[in-house]
Order: sequence, then C-alpha cells, then structure tokens
Amino acid sequence: MMVTVVVILVAAVAAVVVFIFATVRALPDPIDPTLQERALVRRLARHPRLQRFLRQRLDRRTAGGLVLTASLLVMLVVAVLVGAILDMIDGSFGLASLDDNVAYWGVDNADSATVEILRVITYLGDTVVVVAALFAAGSIDFLRHKRAEVVAFLAAVIIGEKLIVNGLKEIVDRGRPDIAQLVGWDGPSFPSGHAAAAAAAWPAIVLVLGRGCPRPLRALLAAGAALITIAVAASRALLGVHWLTDIIAGVAIGYGWFLICAVVFGGRAQRLGDPMTDRPRGTTARPDGATRSRSDG
Repeated sequence: MMVTVVVILVAAVAAVVVFIFATVRALPDPIDPTLQERALVRRLARHPRLQRFLRQRLDRRTAGGLVLTASLLVMLVVAVLVGAILDMIDGSFGLASLDDNVAYWGVDNADSATVEILRVITYLGDTVVVVAALFAAGSIDFLRHKRAEVVAFLAAVIIGEKLIVNGLKEIVDRGRPDIAQLVGWDGPSFPSGHAAAAAAAWPAIVLVLGRGCPRPLRALLAAGAALITIAVAASRALLGVHWLTDIIAGVAIGYGWFLICAVVFGGRAQRLGDPMTDRPRGTTARPDGATRSRSDG
C-alpha cells in the first residue's frame, strides 16, 4: 500500500497549495482568471498613455488583448518547459535521471490492492470519463444559464488537448517504460494523455460549476481538481505505463491549454470574444454577462 499512500500524499499536498492560492484574495486565482483581468483593467485606467499604447498593439479592447497575450506567453513557457524536458530525456539528466527510479519503485512496491486502487484513480484521466464529466458539467450549466458558449468552451478544452497531445505523441514517438506495466496502454509514451486530460478537463469543470459560488467553495472545488489531476498523473508513473517526465509534460500542457481557453472564452463573466471592461461601482454581474445596480430588485 506504500505506493497508494505516496500517490494520495502527493495529490493532497497539491490540493492544499491550490486551496491556499484560491482562498487568499491577494494571490492569483489558479482556476478563474477573471479577477486578475479586472485588476489589470483598473491599473491601466490610471495610466492613459500605456492604455493607448496597448490598445494600438494588442486590441480585444485593451486589457482583454493584454491578458490574451499573457496567456499565449504562458503557453510559450509551457513549450519551453516541454522542450527542456525533451532535452533532459535526450541527455538523461535532470528530471529524466529520475525516470527509471520512479517507474521501478512503483512496480516493485505495488501489490494487488494498490493496483486496483490506482486503476480507479487513473480512470479519472481516461478520455471517456473526462468527456462524460465535461458533458455533464456543460449540460448542468446550460440548464441553469442557457449559455451555449460554455459548452463550446468545454469542447475546445478537450478537443484542443487531444490534438496537442496526440500530435506530440506522433512527433516524439517515445517508447513506454520497459518494465511490467500494471494497466493497459495505447500509443507512444510522451506526453501522458491521462495527465494532460485531467489537468485540462477538471479545472474547466470547476470553472463552469463554480460560477457564482462563494470564493471558499470555489477554492474547495479548485483543490479537488488539483487532487484529481496530480493523483492521476502520479498513478500513471507508478503503474509503469509512463515515465516521470511524461506526466510532468502532460500536466503542463493540459493546464496551459485550459488557461488559454479560460481567457479566450472570458472566464466566468464574459461572452465569447467580448472585451473585458471594468464594472462601475455598485454593480454586480448577471449570469448573462450584463450588470445591474445593487439597488435594483
């Protein structure tokens, strides 16, 4: 059971870290970028020259373009990270030097109970499971708010993730660990499709279902998404079907793609393609993206 304990502990630590980030208002929300976008709008309003400069060069109505550009820079960072990991794999240094140790430790210390538990965990990153969960979240949100763009957002998250991951698998064509694999697998090893799907889909589900909820509840949902993602990722390495570097790359790709989709589709408050503008004081958001005064009925 030692392997199971390690998976749960690693996932729990990740969940606690995400919960802290999501709870403390002074820190960036790891799931919902809307608050950061609004804060950026307010800062830009105090610097009209910078505002004009950005409007001319970024557009999507000033701040939206800037945040979209920032999200693309995040994806660039992810690309650099993936490239660095591939270099480590080629040179067998850095994180790649831990690949064999993690894979062999997991297989050598796993018993039948561990395998059964990890099989359940790893299914949370399976394509069928994440698609079903995304469909359920989209259906619930559509019944509540009648916003088709939310369904499009969820579809973009999973379709884009699959295209990126499967494309990289074909390009890199890395072999699976040459040890006893404790669950079935299909296709090349790099990056981990289960880890990427979990990292992209579960935060997207939390973002949709957490709309309008108090921040403490959204923090718990965000922690749950992190718990699932890291547990799925760790299970893939310890079941012997992926190298450690495969799952690190998968998580980075999945979460990076989710972040871009969240910004492009406007987080919780915007309609697809709408500019992000600061709201006047004394107004609150309606589910349709409009605002109303607090004195209204």
